[in-house]
Amino acid sequence: MKANKSLNMKQNTKAQVGIGTLIIFIAMVLVAAVAAAVLIQTSGILQQKAQSTGKQSTQEVSSNLMVKNIEGIRAKNGTNLSETIDLLKLQVALNVGSSPVDVNQVVISITDGTVAHNLVYGGNAKSYGAMPGFSNAGTAAENLVQLVTNATNPTQFYTVDRIRDEDSSFSQGNPVMNTGDLIIVYISTTSSGGASLTDIGSTSGDLVTSDMELVPRTLVNIVLTPESGAATVAEFVTPSSYGVKENVQLYP
Repeated sequence: MKANKSLNMKQNTKAQVGIGTLIIFIAMVLVAAVAAAVLIQTSGILQQKAQSTGKQSTQEVSSNLMVKNIEGIRAKNGTNLSETIDLLKLQVALNVGSSPVDVNQVVISITDGTVAHNLVYGGNAKSYGAMPGFSNAGTAAENLVQLVTNATNPTQFYTVDRIRDEDSSFSQGNPVMNTGDLIIVYISTTSSGGASLTDIGSTSGDLVTSDMELVPRTLVNIVLTPESGAATVAEFVTPSSYGVKENVQLYP
């Protein structure tokens, strides 16, 4: 028998290979988790922006004013009529499906080719200061008198009255239009000649010029710009003769 036996130890590296594979796998899982978190966060931000953009786009498309009719009124003194159109009455409604429109924020631009005015609602004290003499609790007729007889009003303000307002959303102090509402917008265009007379429609007083001269064959451009939504343009040429008419149909 042999007294001494030699032992041979074999080197086994399989366990080390398994640990390395496990480390790589964990790293891949961590990278995938981080990438997934970034993608989820990015998709959430994009979704919010898409919803906001969609809402704004819908408002821009749907919040549209519509000018249905424009009538001109000549100033008078008894049977004497002005040679110009001295007051405009615009019938304004909302397009079907339109969002509510706050008239306080509607700017009306008007030009006769020579003179241009940017007008705001007479009762808007939020940003521009209210028209002198305008009463939020008063009637449209009282505010119209202030519009055509006050020395600074015709070049700065317009007034409004309601024709149809089923849900009672519209008032002088809170002029909000909803779908189905119909209002009249009054714009003073009193000329220097018209100001020498005393009456416009049922309104009497010392008339004040608006610096505009709407004589026959005058091209008039009116743009109504709401707070959100597309602007509405109404353009017309006054008739070649007003004849003996006090009220003149101008648009459409």
